[in-house]
Amino acid sequence: MPEPRAVKLAQVLVRYSLELKPGQQFNLRTSPQAEELSLAIYAEAIRAGAHVFAQNALPGADEAFYKYASEAQLDFVSPVRKLVTETFDAVLFIDAQHNTRELSAIDPARQARARKAGAPLSKLLMERAARNELRWCVTVYPTHAMAQEADMSLDDYRDFVYGAGLLDDPDPVARWREEGARQQKLIGWLAGKDRVTLKGANVDLALSIKDRKFKEADGKYNFPDGEIFTGPVEESANGWIRFRYPAIYGGQEVTDIELWFENGKVVKEKATKGQELLTSLLNTDAGARYLGELGIGTNYGIQRFTKNMLFDEKIGGTIHLAAGASYPETGGKNESGLHWDMLCDMAESEIHVDGELFYKNGKPVAG
Repeated sequence: MPEPRAVKLAQVLVRYSLELKPGQQFNLRTSPQAEELSLAIYAEAIRAGAHVFAQNALPGADEAFYKYASEAQLDFVSPVRKLVTETFDAVLFIDAQHNTRELSAIDPARQARARKAGAPLSKLLMERAARNELRWCVTVYPTHAMAQEADMSLDDYRDFVYGAGLLDDPDPVARWREEGARQQKLIGWLAGKDRVTLKGANVDLALSIKDRKFKEADGKYNFPDGEIFTGPVEESANGWIRFRYPAIYGGQEVTDIELWFENGKVVKEKATKGQELLTSLLNTDAGARYLGELGIGTNYGIQRFTKNMLFDEKIGGTIHLAAGASYPETGGKNESGLHWDMLCDMAESEIHVDGELFYKNGKPVAG
């Protein structure tokens, strides 16, 4: 018998997050570790009338690719990925890792090269989503490796994952709609504003959100969810920020990151661990040293850091900045093959917007 909460998650993803309709083409990207959830989603999507194309990634395939691929192979863009990005109606990514450190010994430059080759398709996916031509979502299926990464037993990690998705509630969709309504109040207050100033123990940064839109995150693109986010004006960021939480990329940790901005661009970067990877990521392309996102976590039910940004960026009392690509639906214009979130604790900090106090010590006070 499948875990009842996995079945409920499948129903929520197909009916609420992706809103699959009869005749739509649906790409399910998964791995063998998530078989239970994948089969539940497959069955639910078929019941919804969708045409399902499932891709099951082999454990260890990414490591083998980055170890042995030639330059031509690193630059190659899959025609299957191209077809899906250009023509499909919905895409779901299930994160179910068998080894969170699989790529820890891989040269960051090789990853950057492949990421740059795929940048045009990543951009197209975001653009089609902004035009409501394609729906995409990312979710998690709990595995031993991910539980270990979070310093939890598998049973406790399962409870954490499903609890964060409100799947123990009799009607999780209603709960996520309530969360969306709360987020909309904050978004309404921020509408039409310009100057954002963040000050605290870990940040002294100013940027502009003029003519940009904050978007709600209520279980549509990420599941679980819980944030509001926008794309800052590209050349507006000035100041400094320190990210006390480790940032993870391809299984590699970068710790205690500090960034200095001038006219929107990262002009200096420092890390106590992972300096080479940090610099390599910021050198991915011309847009990687500019901000693509400012996000404010609103999920106060997530109480612990788990080294998985799908959860961590939602933690109430944190903000996150993403280096690289903007989401077009926010009005952001930055283009990059990179979109890398970094998490900042705001427990002893304030955010002022056009001179008014919006956020203090981890919680909004306006909206």
